[in-house]
Amino acid sequence: MTTSDINKTEVAEFLLTGFSDSWKVQIVHAALFLLIYLAALIGNLLIMMLTTLDVQLQTPMYFFLRNLSFLDFCYISVTVPKSIVSSLTHNATISFLGCALQVFFFIDLASTEIAILTVMSYDRYVAITQPLHYEVTINQGACVKMMAMSWLSGVICGLMHVTATFSLPFCGSNRINQFFCDIPQLLSLLDSKVIIIEIGVMVFITSLVIICFVAITLSYMYIFSTIMRIPSKEGRSKTFSTCIPHLVVVTLFMVSGSVAYVKPLSNSPSVLDLLLSVFYTVVPPTLNPIIYCLRNKDIKAALRKQCGMLDGEFY
Repeated sequence: MTTSDINKTEVAEFLLTGFSDSWKVQIVHAALFLLIYLAALIGNLLIMMLTTLDVQLQTPMYFFLRNLSFLDFCYISVTVPKSIVSSLTHNATISFLGCALQVFFFIDLASTEIAILTVMSYDRYVAITQPLHYEVTINQGACVKMMAMSWLSGVICGLMHVTATFSLPFCGSNRINQFFCDIPQLLSLLDSKVIIIEIGVMVFITSLVIICFVAITLSYMYIFSTIMRIPSKEGRSKTFSTCIPHLVVVTLFMVSGSVAYVKPLSNSPSVLDLLLSVFYTVVPPTLNPIIYCLRNKDIKAALRKQCGMLDGEFY
């Protein structure tokens, strides 16, 4: 057995240091994360239910939104529940396999979310700038293909990261300075001489994220340009109020994630690392339902309709 093989088996589990070693801080963290998690689950489940049951919401835009909500439901469930349990039980360990699975699903879903957000921006671009061609361009077949490609791209990115990282020999400390298994913190546990492949994967995927971000930004530039030509001030205001919050969340998600993955590696805990991770793990799944549900008249009408049907059944 080689030295490399021995080192690989030395780390049987990892220790997630989280936000603090203080019991009081951990309780506050668990309570706050539990409230956020429940809000995210309820919001995303509500959107999935309404866009499935209401006939008026059987359009491409709500098809994409339903996929996004399902993804966000899964995405926040990969990291936050484990962090809550760890804080409440004061047991922050995670097995080697558990860590590898968490990394795979996290990268898979994060990459898929970026792809879906890009597809949704393209959908809005066609709907607003080329309304006469919308039904032909964004037809049912095109929707299914775009969603299939989005989910497939996520799986490929997840496999690339897991293969490049967990095939390397972990040795020395097993403390991950994060509340979940994240690639940048895992790389800090590896010998800098052997992580060149994973760094290459990170640079490649981050480049794809930047391309997606540029595509989204260009789509919204064309959208805003078209909006400015709307004669009605009320119409312009309504469209802006819908698009800008979405663009803000997309920017927070992509920029914070990209910064976290390309900044220099560090062996010491950093408040910036934890803050950035919250922006790309917790914020998007929680805010997306608010942006797409509370600010959307069709969704609110569907909710009132379903509530009315329930009231009718009750009485």
